[in-house]
Amino acid sequence: MAFASFDSKRSNAPVAEINMVPLIDVMLVLLVIFIVTAPLLTHAVKLDLPKVSSKANEIKPDKIEFAIDASGQRYWNGETVTREQAQARFLAEGRKPVQPEIHLRADQEVAYKAVAQTLADASKAGLSKVGFVSEPER
Repeated sequence: MAFASFDSKRSNAPVAEINMVPLIDVMLVLLVIFIVTAPLLTHAVKLDLPKVSSKANEIKPDKIEFAIDASGQRYWNGETVTREQAQARFLAEGRKPVQPEIHLRADQEVAYKAVAQTLADASKAGLSKVGFVSEPER
């Protein structure tokens, strides 16, 4: 196709072909940029690092055995406590950086109210790791 033409019949007709030269120029410039910058992205310093074998120090959370017997008496790790004492201990445990796990053992004859109060007290103290302990059927 000729851009400069002296033909008067075709001079007013639109050009129906895409000019590829600017597209090729941009593509070649981008190719040169990638060729220059690619080695800079993979540059690494060679180091001979020491080799060690150790495990990460994992802080295991404390485990609190909280039990409620059939009469509604509460036990903190085997020690008899009142509801107010349990609330204070829950608050103290809730302030620790690592939350303890609370293993709640409730007698099957205990009123649900005592269990619900214990769960509410633990929740108010910010403790969320509460597990119910039961015995499997034989």
